[in-house]
Amino acid sequence: MADPLHTVLCDRLGCRYPVIQTAMGWVATPALVAASSAAGAFGFLAGAVMRPGELAAAIGALKAATDRPFGVNFHMFQPGAAEIVEILIAEKVRAVSFGRGPDAALIRRLRDAGIVCMPTVGALKHAVKMAELGCDMIVVQGGEGGGHTGAVATTVLLPQVLETVSIPVVAAGGFADGRGLAAALAYGACGIAMGSRFLLTRESPVPDAVKARYLEARPERILVSTKVDGMPQRMVPNAALERIERAGPIGRWLRALDAGLQIRRATGASWGDLITAARGMAGHGDMSFSQALMAASAPTLIQRAVVQGDADGGLMAAGQVAGRIDDLPTCQALVERIVAGARARIEALTAAPAERPNRRSA
Repeated sequence: MADPLHTVLCDRLGCRYPVIQTAMGWVATPALVAASSAAGAFGFLAGAVMRPGELAAAIGALKAATDRPFGVNFHMFQPGAAEIVEILIAEKVRAVSFGRGPDAALIRRLRDAGIVCMPTVGALKHAVKMAELGCDMIVVQGGEGGGHTGAVATTVLLPQVLETVSIPVVAAGGFADGRGLAAALAYGACGIAMGSRFLLTRESPVPDAVKARYLEARPERILVSTKVDGMPQRMVPNAALERIERAGPIGRWLRALDAGLQIRRATGASWGDLITAARGMAGHGDMSFSQALMAASAPTLIQRAVVQGDADGGLMAAGQVAGRIDDLPTCQALVERIVAGARARIEALTAAPAERPNRRSA
């Protein structure tokens, strides 16, 4: 009998189990990606917050840490994007993830280089567009997901996309255990993608004090804000988010400029780089230039929390599922637990009626 946990995702990405560790900015470091990939999942490196030289070094460190395949996340509006594309092709990474940035020509070039293209989308129309552009797979994130998110719950959005596109679909938004993996497979997805669950592991670089704040959060308190950059983002409420919610237009511009200064100090990007990135984002999506400038600068606020450990002065992106999480396992223990839980659920569902156990299974 075929293994129900060996899906097309495993075949295309070269991982043992249909579980993806997402490319959380400042969190998906070489150490976390190596640990998740070694455990049998597929890890994505957070290249969208790196300059080209930094990304090349991170890929080198990752290759030194594991012989397992991995992916890289980037977007076409970040400084040095063209150089980053050349690095990804030269390094022969297994997959790339992105938002709506690359066009059909770039997607075709990446695919011709043997790189799997799998964007993350939060709306049906974007899933259709990515399929039309030639992407190999799609990660569909429901509104429960952390960071930038849509308004439609996974249980509604996932079947919509599955009924509309013909390429493989990965489910994201609200997943943290084996029960969720079994449910996603039952819907017709080829696997799950998780961010918050991998953020709350021992190998995650997030400082302990900030992890503790995540563990304290309850699902109903992990809210969506549109004030960070004008687009919906799901966050754990704290003092920084409260200040942003209270700020008017002038305050938001001052925050964007301050964040821009921090990006320049951290990455060496010029104001021209930042303005170019913001203009590209504004021209590509439904946002104003001021919103795009804040979007280009917003990662520094997340960095303040997840890198510098400032749980009140930085922002903490999180999916609602973080409110269910109460431990910090290793990536190995986490993946083993998810696999065992999924197998138990599938076995219970497929057993003869008289053999079905009447017990809870994670």
